[in-house]
Amino acid sequence: MEILANLGSGFVQALTLTNLFYCFIGVTVGTFVGVLPGIGSMIAISLLLPMTFYLPADAALVMLAGIYYGGEYGGSIASIMINLPGSASSAVTTLDGYQMTLKGRSAQALFLTAIASFIGGSIGIVILAVFSPLLADLSLRFGPADYFSVMVLGLIAATCITQGSVVKSCGAVVVGVLLGTVGTDVNTGIQRFTFGSFDLYDGISVVIIAMGLFGLPEIIANIGQPRHGPAKTSVRLRDMRPTREDVRQSAGPVARGGLLGSLLGALPATGPTIAAFLAYALEKRVSRHPERFGTGIVEGVTGPEAANNAAAQTAFIPTLTLGIPGSATMALILGALMIHGIPPGPRLMTEHADLFWALVASFWIGNLLLLVLNIPLVGVWIKLLSIPYRFLFPAVVCLTCVGVYSLKLSSFDVFMVLGICGLGYAMRLLQIDAAPLLMGLILGPMMEEYFRRAVLLSMGDLTVFLTEPISAGVILTTVVLLIWSATKGKQLARKLEQGD
Repeated sequence: MEILANLGSGFVQALTLTNLFYCFIGVTVGTFVGVLPGIGSMIAISLLLPMTFYLPADAALVMLAGIYYGGEYGGSIASIMINLPGSASSAVTTLDGYQMTLKGRSAQALFLTAIASFIGGSIGIVILAVFSPLLADLSLRFGPADYFSVMVLGLIAATCITQGSVVKSCGAVVVGVLLGTVGTDVNTGIQRFTFGSFDLYDGISVVIIAMGLFGLPEIIANIGQPRHGPAKTSVRLRDMRPTREDVRQSAGPVARGGLLGSLLGALPATGPTIAAFLAYALEKRVSRHPERFGTGIVEGVTGPEAANNAAAQTAFIPTLTLGIPGSATMALILGALMIHGIPPGPRLMTEHADLFWALVASFWIGNLLLLVLNIPLVGVWIKLLSIPYRFLFPAVVCLTCVGVYSLKLSSFDVFMVLGICGLGYAMRLLQIDAAPLLMGLILGPMMEEYFRRAVLLSMGDLTVFLTEPISAGVILTTVVLLIWSATKGKQLARKLEQGD
């Protein structure tokens, strides 16, 4: 009852005209920067952070939070429409979302994405409201060995999400991990694989890899090819409406993705990207027809989208209750808190309870605004498909270059994304999915950091990964996943042999 009373007071504060206005501004800006390749919510928050100096604390946080989770939804739009992920967490959506577009089901894909994002976000908000203290305590129990084991599970899951050869997927993960070692070693300060170039001292950005592996190779592959089908100039609500089979197949993935994303989002070292990849791997494991993944099925879209939006909500748990930001974006929001003289930590829920519950209530309002805003915009996004390739392709290349250049205002990054494009096109010809490589790039540096911490704290004892209960449980899950993958692979090969 106390939680309901707190939520009630939070809604009263969040529904003021000022907070509603800034919530709408936040989710709208977040959606559009999510659609633009390479921009992302972090850059938008960085640009708008000075503006929050002159706003009330609750309005500032409501707007910045809206940009964050609005960007998670917006990133899926470009993934579905043009195979160009707006953010790293939406990269996995390209596997089935773009295939649905090729089948002429882009309207249903966007509609289901909006619904799955709303439900997944709602699950995350409920868990944020009810279990914040418990999940904050759980995240404190995670040590370096536990985080390392979670990263290993994420990499193994990345090799299982693809439809092609597992060996090729493992090779892509290894390449991604190796690319993640480029730059300055955070422990020793030594430059690794930079070849004397100052532009590589900060490493290779995830945005550069994502743009080079997904968007530009798709453009090269489709140059001179006929369109995949005529796009409708107008889309009615009944054109978006999914079939009963779509709803039935989406129910389980949305629920599982929402729960999984909520748990992973509460851990400072994980977040929406890992949640989306693991949700896709989970759906592929529990499916009776895993061979259909990657061909344009709704489970491959709704599960990851529910997971990354749930994780976007619960990512505020360690930031607000512990003062531990799980990402650069969360660090900016943490900075906004401190700018307004509000110290994050366990006392936030008691000393600034009105702010905390107003923020939680605004998440629900923001997710509802996203739903109301984006369902009517489905027709606008569909019209992208009616643009002739000779106009669409240069625009995509231009947006990609602008997005990459805006990271560090460096032309070197633009040339690098063109070089990565060559790698992406070669992988496409060899039928190697790019998603595992991106996952390896993201998790590789974090794995190295947590591995070193765990070994240092254990005085060089490598058995720490098996003696720590959480780490041992995660490693056991990883081993089970490997055995299951091998068994499923043999069964699939046997079926193919029988079919021949």
